[in-house]
Amino acid sequence: MKLIQRIGYYLGGFSIGLIILAFFLSGKKTSCAYGPEARVLKNINSKSKEFSNEVLEQFDANTIKELLKTGDVNFSKSTPRQKPCGIYLIESSLNDKTIEITVENCDSLVKVNNLSFRK
Repeated sequence: MKLIQRIGYYLGGFSIGLIILAFFLSGKKTSCAYGPEARVLKNINSKSKEFSNEVLEQFDANTIKELLKTGDVNFSKSTPRQKPCGIYLIESSLNDKTIEITVENCDSLVKVNNLSFRK
């Protein structure tokens, strides 16, 4: 068998496999959260949230949840290994303004403590 035939068979089988995977995985809540930032955000967004009064005065709960989904974790300003709850600083943007959200990530609850605009 020539090399070009082997490559053709390989690409044919590979494309059929991709189509089958796309068919079976469509509509399911699958994700590839392998990086540290993606894992932290997925963990935070999967838990129930408790908002402080100062945070709720600035934004409603749905807006804050959306900011937590689209934000970036600033690990240099976070203390993730603190006991009993790790503290994370999440930076997100809304209407061309950068917002810093401080959250405490506990075992079964996420406490949103502070929300501030970064200059």
